Amino acid sequence: MSAVADPLDMYELGLSGALEELRVRFAGGGGVRLDVDRWLGPADAADAAVLERVLAPVLDVGCGPGRHVVSCIERGIPVLGIDVSTAAVLEARRRGAEVLEGSVFSSVPEPGKWGSALLLDGNIGIGGDPAALLARVGALLRADGRVLVEVGAPGTPTRRERARIEHRGARSAWFPWARVALDGLGPLARAGGMDVVANWEAGGRWFARVDRAA
Repeated sequence: MSAVADPLDMYELGLSGALEELRVRFAGGGGVRLDVDRWLGPADAADAAVLERVLAPVLDVGCGPGRHVVSCIERGIPVLGIDVSTAAVLEARRRGAEVLEGSVFSSVPEPGKWGSALLLDGNIGIGGDPAALLARVGALLRADGRVLVEVGAPGTPTRRERARIEHRGARSAWFPWARVALDGLGPLARAGGMDVVANWEAGGRWFARVDRAA
């Protein structure tokens, strides 16, 4: 493979239309193909089942090119996306989404006032520490706020690991990531001061609602 690239450079391959063979590889073995078609497309029925459960206003963490943000706008739901990728932010804004470039661990507008936060498309893995991520997101919510999380199917791995993005002859540097299965979410939520209150499956994908603990 070619010289190591910044993960965000690899991330931009999806936006450039290089859909085939874009994968995440895990240091401990195995990997998954990134569903870039879904990432770049409009919100689907499984996404809609998530958005039906939001409380406004909504913060979409790791929003990518903004399909959930755009769908919220179409529903008349106040929403802001946040993503570290310049290319993803520009694409989301091109689609009419209001998106902030930056990390959820940095400054976020209106802390303590968000009704819902979205951690979809595997974004529970951001930073490699799901409990810390849930604690941070929970701190941004109002008292009755909720996080809507996409997780792995029951029985799949829950673990912190290193990952990299690969495409044909190129690969990114390793970066911290995490995978969380539905049956592994509860302890992580409690460690972050949250409670899992509901879960469901839609379109072969698994989701959970996590509320701030009383």
